[in-house]
Amino acid sequence: MAGLAVTALAGVALLEGVAFADDRGALRKVVRREETERAGLDLVVDEVIITTNEVAGTVRGMHVQVAPFEESKTLWVTHGRLLDVLVDVRPDQPTYGRWAAVELAAGDGLALHVPPGVAHGYQTLEDGTALTYLMRGEFSPEHARTLRWDDPTVGVEWPRTPTRISDKDRRGLAWPLPS
Repeated sequence: MAGLAVTALAGVALLEGVAFADDRGALRKVVRREETERAGLDLVVDEVIITTNEVAGTVRGMHVQVAPFEESKTLWVTHGRLLDVLVDVRPDQPTYGRWAAVELAAGDGLALHVPPGVAHGYQTLEDGTALTYLMRGEFSPEHARTLRWDDPTVGVEWPRTPTRISDKDRRGLAWPLPS
């Protein structure tokens, strides 16, 4: 099954920040209330998370939390480049079981909002890729689910063979995920 445009999934938004530059360097407003409100997002931050990935080809995901501990996340790349992949695990959506992907890079001015019920993962395309996440919701191990990154039913088209992947992600569950 071919991937969808990332914004084809309900509640997913690509936010374009505002950048300013002069001879000192640059300033980037990554997430602005005006833009999140225009996109219909109620952005509340419970945690800020930074992930680093040493080697290109690293895969993380596909992670989601189920009710009543759903999470949403807004993320952007602070160093390097990656392919961000989303899988809709919301049975009430017409895109249920479909995946979407978008390439994100440091300095591209984009932040990606991932709503509850959408599994999230990525593959790094450059060594030293880092991301920052604004998380809404608390992590609950009992409600955390990992969809197999290479589940043949979903059919995500990763750009390269993974170089690194955690044991937890290798042991991800087959489609469909249990609630």
